[in-house]
Amino acid sequence: MNSTPGPRDIDILEKTTVFQGYFRVDAYTLRHGRFDGGWTGTMRRELFERGHAAAVLLYDPVRGAFVMCEQFRVGAHFGGMNPWQLEIVAGIIEDGETPEDVGRREAEEEAGRTVTDLWPIQRYLASPGATTETIQLYLGRVSAEGAGGIFGVPSENEHIRVSVMSEAELKTVMEAGGLENGATLIAVQWFFLNRERILQKWKTP
Repeated sequence: MNSTPGPRDIDILEKTTVFQGYFRVDAYTLRHGRFDGGWTGTMRRELFERGHAAAVLLYDPVRGAFVMCEQFRVGAHFGGMNPWQLEIVAGIIEDGETPEDVGRREAEEEAGRTVTDLWPIQRYLASPGATTETIQLYLGRVSAEGAGGIFGVPSENEHIRVSVMSEAELKTVMEAGGLENGATLIAVQWFFLNRERILQKWKTP
């Protein structure tokens, strides 16, 4: 059995920036090693560069409740999905910030919640065939007492409705196919797969 090609088996022939706005699109001409030891033909691939993100599923282990967000997503609309997505809090990691910094900041800005503990879930590629973006997922411990309302940064045209959902309510939504974005679906599935050990660690008697 042949070994898997590595970074040295990627031959970058040309790189150009074809769009530079708030985000950037780079075009690469390249070839790469094959599993049989040969090389592919030359190909062109465009990459959407939007940075990296952190996202947090906000959970209150005392009340057994989640603090969730709903907001308009233009990609969902033009992708033929529900434009108002049920989501977890998330944000782009800026220069000088850690993923943890972003998770805590976004919990305040998007949901009005203070995170008292962050539990790392997974870092994953959002869409590896089209973008370098990675998302660092967390479970964030919060109090859901008094949660709810409209949040977001007005200068960024954010208009986010925040609500509290019980474990049973969110599980029902998930099982009915109502979680349509990757970060939220992965985080919620992870929670229910790991619920017992989460409660053992976090639940206050």
